[in-house]
Amino acid sequence: MSTHPNHHPAPITIEARRLEGKVILITGASAGMGEAAARRFAAEGARVIAGARRTDRLEALAKELSATGNEVVAVPLDVTDEASVAAAVATAVDRFGRLDGALNAAGITSDGTPLHEKPTDVYDRIMDINAKGVFLSMKYEIPALLAAGGGSIVNVSSIGGMVGVAGISEYVASKWAVNGLSKSAALELASFDIRVNALAPGSTRTEMWDQLPVHFQEHLAAMAPMNQIALPDDMARAALFLLSDESRWTTGAIIPAEGGHHIGR
Repeated sequence: MSTHPNHHPAPITIEARRLEGKVILITGASAGMGEAAARRFAAEGARVIAGARRTDRLEALAKELSATGNEVVAVPLDVTDEASVAAAVATAVDRFGRLDGALNAAGITSDGTPLHEKPTDVYDRIMDINAKGVFLSMKYEIPALLAAGGGSIVNVSSIGGMVGVAGISEYVASKWAVNGLSKSAALELASFDIRVNALAPGSTRTEMWDQLPVHFQEHLAAMAPMNQIALPDDMARAALFLLSDESRWTTGAIIPAEGGHHIGR
């Protein structure tokens, strides 16, 4: 029998603050899942770099959370601008000396129109933010994680990255791209103790959700066997697991958090 230490049970410890001391960068942190993640990660002991384009909302969030003893720094961040992404990661390292993880949550949705009626510039914009934005984020996050000796990246995908959804073809394409980027990066980085996973939310009460036509909201909600719309914090909880040491043996996974939508597909 192997005597490798992994074959012996480790003592069980209970940690109330699962991100204690970890430096976590969040893109798209001004609203929705990103904002919920900033709140939950801070409560779990993380030092948070909250990035988004809407700096007024970011600064209000950072001020609110910092007032209760958390370490939260707001940074302007446009994931379609390579220099902006590089600067946000540099801020994390300059401020806290390292980067331990990232939640790449910045993204936009579609308007539900059929593919053949969709303007090409709509496709380009969604791919630029949802797919290229994840690529650029990882491009600059990975060197910082390598310098720190390891870490975890969580890319926000979608149930649309696991199935097809009529009316939002370019959004679905962007999320399948996120999954491919995540799996490939996971293979590249596994030997460096860097884990890369994707979180696939279903219908969640965010600003993106509110922008969808009501009939389309009802159509999407009805697809989930649990027949509920998730809260942004439900996604923050799932991301917390993937960023924490509790998922230390999980990489290259697409984790569905969508009320069972994918079960019958």
